[in-house]
Amino acid sequence: MSPESTLMFVEASEAGRVVSRQIAANQDRVRDWAVELRHRPPGTILTCARGSSDHAATFAKYLIETRTGRVVASAAPSVSSIYRSAQQLDGMLCLAISQSGRSPDLVEMLRAAAASGARTAALVNATDSPLAECAERVLPLFAGEEKAVAATKSYIASLSAIIQLVAAWTCDEAMARALEAAPERLDQAWRLDWSPLVDRLVEAEGLYVLGRGLGLGIAAEAALKLKETCGLHAEAFSVAEVRHGPIALAGRGFPLLVFCQSDETRDGVAAFAAEAAERGADVFIAGGSAGRATRLPTIATHPAVEPMLQVLSFYRAANAVSVERGLDPDVPPRLAKVTETL
Repeated sequence: MSPESTLMFVEASEAGRVVSRQIAANQDRVRDWAVELRHRPPGTILTCARGSSDHAATFAKYLIETRTGRVVASAAPSVSSIYRSAQQLDGMLCLAISQSGRSPDLVEMLRAAAASGARTAALVNATDSPLAECAERVLPLFAGEEKAVAATKSYIASLSAIIQLVAAWTCDEAMARALEAAPERLDQAWRLDWSPLVDRLVEAEGLYVLGRGLGLGIAAEAALKLKETCGLHAEAFSVAEVRHGPIALAGRGFPLLVFCQSDETRDGVAAFAAEAAERGADVFIAGGSAGRATRLPTIATHPAVEPMLQVLSFYRAANAVSVERGLDPDVPPRLAKVTETL
């Protein structure tokens, strides 16, 4: 098997076309929703998601909170689906994110939120799914069919939909222009050479994946992909949190993959990466430069769009690592494309 022959490779390579299609198709929906959000903003946004979609929700938390000042919290679906506890969600917006829209706990959470007085919305790829049917507003991802177990283009589409919505909500023309240019930049990001990271991880046993702010969601996503497609024990942390204990394990030669975007977190993240490399950790940094750390090439643009480009470059690298380790990234062991949790 060659890296270029996998479904993961083929589907991830479609990200630029997916985002281009999505931006055009969702223009009217996003404009209408943005008007409502400006005129009747929610007190709090409650996100509801699992797996890769929950990592997109983490990205949404930082983008919404830093651009609107509205608090975003992650829901625990089992409170509704298992404990059957009635929550008081008046005035909130409950936002579910899902590729399949078929996980029973997410559907139950959204229904319970509506019953408790919350507005409900779904970012979902399958618009004929139970999740889409019970949401007041639906923002389709337009990722098309995704056959590989590991989500790639649907995750990129989730980030793109969040950026498009927040740019319209806040009337941020710079963010909107950067998103309009994202399809071409995604194609460029896909072609970037991350082979130094691939070469290091082929024989690795584990690593930390780090980010901060807008980059934390893609750090979590990268760690998940390394687990499921490469059989690597990868853990994701905020650069701020890793100092509170986990850094004790990152001795000489320990691999660190660090994501860094060009916003207020950049200097602190780069300083940490440089410090870790100086102590002997094997540091790879995307989106910045940090002393002895190995710099992975990235595309510079608006800081809200950079994480989306970086994670696509990562997907290509992870696919290659999986194949080089003798695995099939399309069918990870003990996993299914649709996970129907309760």
